[in-house]
Amino acid sequence: MTPVVIECAINGLTSKATNPHVPVEPSEISADALACMAAGAAIIHNHIDLPGASVQQAAERYLEAWRPILAARPDALLYPTIHFDESYSISYEHLIPLAAAGMRVGLTDPGSVNLGGSGTDGVPVGDFVYRNSFQTIDRAFDICRQAKLGPSLAIYEPGFLRATLAWWRAGKLPQGAMVKLYFSTENGYLGAPFGLPPTERALDAYLELLDGCDIPWAVSVVGGDLCASPMARLALERGGHLHLGLEFYRGNRTPTNVELVAEAVSLCQSMGREVATPEQAAQILGLP
Repeated sequence: MTPVVIECAINGLTSKATNPHVPVEPSEISADALACMAAGAAIIHNHIDLPGASVQQAAERYLEAWRPILAARPDALLYPTIHFDESYSISYEHLIPLAAAGMRVGLTDPGSVNLGGSGTDGVPVGDFVYRNSFQTIDRAFDICRQAKLGPSLAIYEPGFLRATLAWWRAGKLPQGAMVKLYFSTENGYLGAPFGLPPTERALDAYLELLDGCDIPWAVSVVGGDLCASPMARLALERGGHLHLGLEFYRGNRTPTNVELVAEAVSLCQSMGREVATPEQAAQILGLP
């Protein structure tokens, strides 16, 4: 089998109150990313702490952390999250200046989903719809194609994957794409579940959709612990890759990102799967 691409999503909405090890400031992000790469991560994903910033402000905030990483590791594969403008509309325009600064991985979240918490009775609450219209998705793919970025594709539920496959069948999916199958525990991202649960039958359902498609894929457990769940082993047995990190981790401890990467590397080794370097990951994905 091909080497395993380990992607580490090192922060996100996880606060230091939840886990004091989560990196937030650019210097923390730089140090954590380099440590995760040294431990075996091939791709690093991070958020910034400037909600409502302009496109240029957001790009510069990412680069504050990324410049030291790229200086130490020119092979580093880094990518951001989506950009919320002042009105909290979603855009991908910040990928353009980041690509000009040397970024090789982009992103597109190809669908929409309700994200929220749960009330005391377990009923989902909140009014936030994470919305990516087909028009927005098409624009994100256009940016990735023009900027020569391989899009990282977050699959929150099956409709996201079916949309992705429509672009793929039409020959319009940018080169270097990677599908990340997000399986949600009852905790979800913000407290309420979404999509499919982390079970073998759920993985098989996604793999049925992917049958005949050559896009590399990875598994992630949102609101849980990937390597402590069956999903990591199932994915490795089926030729998949791993997406983990403190963005989605909700276990009964407070690990570091490096510890989570090390656990993934150990699991890969125990199953006879080689772990990909960033250079190998770029080849596996076919990054432009």
